[in-house]
Parts: sequence; C-alpha cells; structure tokens
Amino acid sequence: MGGGHLSKVLINKGFNVKSSDLIDRGFGEVQDFLKFEGEFNGDILTNPPFKLAEEFVEKAMQSVHIGNRVIFFLKIQFLESETRYKLFKKYNPKYIYVHSSRQICAKGGEFEKYHAGTQFYAWYIFEKGYKGETILRWIKKND
Repeated sequence: MGGGHLSKVLINKGFNVKSSDLIDRGFGEVQDFLKFEGEFNGDILTNPPFKLAEEFVEKAMQSVHIGNRVIFFLKIQFLESETRYKLFKKYNPKYIYVHSSRQICAKGGEFEKYHAGTQFYAWYIFEKGYKGETILRWIKKND
C-alpha cells in the first residue's frame, strides 16, 4: 500500500476502502495479508511484492465470495512461467488491462527518486467463479 496512493484515489471516488500494509508507512493498518484468516466481503485491490504475487492471488481468491474481484497491479512478466500457468488455469483472469506506456512505480512511495519507468505493468482482474476466456484490453493515456 505504501503511502496509500491507490486507496486515496478510490476514497476520493466514493469507494468504501480498507487499507493495510505489512509495514507501517503512515497510512492504513498494519496487517500481514498472507496471514489473514476468514472471508473478505468485498473486492481486493493490491500491488503486492512481485516475488509473493502468486501467494497473494491464491490467498485473495480463497478469501473473497463468488462474484467478488481481486485486482493486482503487476509486471507483465507475471504471465510467464509454468507455475503461474497452473495458477491461471485454476483462477483464470477475467480481464488483463495492459498499459501502453511504462508506468513509474516507486518503492516505498518515494516518487521523487524515480523519474522513468523501467518495467511494463498490467492490471490483472480475477473474478471468483469466472470461467470464461481472459479479455485483454489496453490502457492509453489521454484516451
């Protein structure tokens, strides 16, 4: 969650938002998502550490109700690998929104240190219970 950048946008648009992070960064509550027990009655949107992304998908999909969505901002490389292929067979994304340009991401929300994007990102949207084909869409600035 960092400094709550995603949460603040959603709050400003009128969404009911619960924010948490493993580390206290001054926004939201401190909580280890992977140790969360129980169900979550709502959608989940997160930008997890890439090395834990598969675990986050698995945990999120187990935690939400049928029809709820889990949305991840991840590198396009998340599509690669045999183990993720198995994950995608188990939980087929409903949508993948690919950015047409590189996005600037800042570790710890320190955007002043980062001026150029070096990674290619996409939004992976899973809907619990969805069985159809993945729909690929593009995001272009000023469209």
